Amino acid sequence: MLINKKKRIQYLGFDDTLFIVIGVLVLSFITDYIFSNSFARYSFGIAVINWSVSLFFSICDWFIIRWIMIFLRKKYPNFEDNVKRIILFFIAIVVTVIVVDFIGGTLLSWIWGGNYNPIDRSKIMVPIIVISTMTMAIYEAIYYYIRLKKSIREEEQAKQVIVQAQLDTLRNQAQPHFLFNTLNTLRDIIDQNSKEDAKEFVDKLSDVYRFILESGNANLTTLRKELKFAKAYIHIQSERFGDNLKVNWNITDNALETMIVPMSLQLLLENAIKHNVISKAKPLMIGVSVQENHLIVENRIQPKSTQLPSTKVGLQNIEKRYRLISNTSIEVRNDNQTFIVSIPLLIE
Repeated sequence: MLINKKKRIQYLGFDDTLFIVIGVLVLSFITDYIFSNSFARYSFGIAVINWSVSLFFSICDWFIIRWIMIFLRKKYPNFEDNVKRIILFFIAIVVTVIVVDFIGGTLLSWIWGGNYNPIDRSKIMVPIIVISTMTMAIYEAIYYYIRLKKSIREEEQAKQVIVQAQLDTLRNQAQPHFLFNTLNTLRDIIDQNSKEDAKEFVDKLSDVYRFILESGNANLTTLRKELKFAKAYIHIQSERFGDNLKVNWNITDNALETMIVPMSLQLLLENAIKHNVISKAKPLMIGVSVQENHLIVENRIQPKSTQLPSTKVGLQNIEKRYRLISNTSIEVRNDNQTFIVSIPLLIE
């Protein structure tokens, strides 16, 4: 345990080599100053001998208490065991100081013929216990701080895993929603147009799906890339609706590098096309613009007499993904004449 740096860090929270060296020296000088003040009262040689006795006791106390501390941390590693572990640790400090003083005092008295430690032991036990407890409290404070940081980090990582799983589910939900609506469009083209038109639609649809695959599993994409995808989607829809479907793109260049949830703009365009009449008599105009760090998608409400089946995915999907990623939300306004959706543009 004293040699292996990795284990020191594991059980102490930090590499305490330098702390031991400095701490033992400081503790020995403090102890000597409190009880003997050797360097002020005696010659340098005798003072060094007296100080070496304090050094000996400091080393013994420090390493025995440190070993007990590591043992207790291994036995009681959890936060809920803190009170029990600290109480046992304090008892161990008291017992260690008393036992080390007794054994060390007996040994030194035997070596020096009974002349060691003229000071009454009852007067020095309490200060030594207090000093030892304060020293070990530094270990405990560092250990608690390191464990708290680790616990917070692990909790955040767990939350990120959960959020990522939710985002993956929502992202995978959005793609079938797109497929569902494009298949409805393909059905209409087959009913109303030639086989060649249907084939061309499928070819362009494959290009769009290639774009979806290339976008990977990103939770955010640039507005530039999202616009490219959305325009490809509108190009496909134009095969069906011709000039009856118009999109007014009003996007400034400085907004192109802001971030947006992937497929969100496409989902909004898809919903507008799906739920509104688009004909020569009632062309559908969709406005896409940037206002105050928000992407605005708006269209005049032209409800169909017969609505296509709805999966109720689009707006809910976008709303949930924004809340998970940025804790922001989209805004939907419907005054029965105009339908407006505002999406926050994010800075990565």
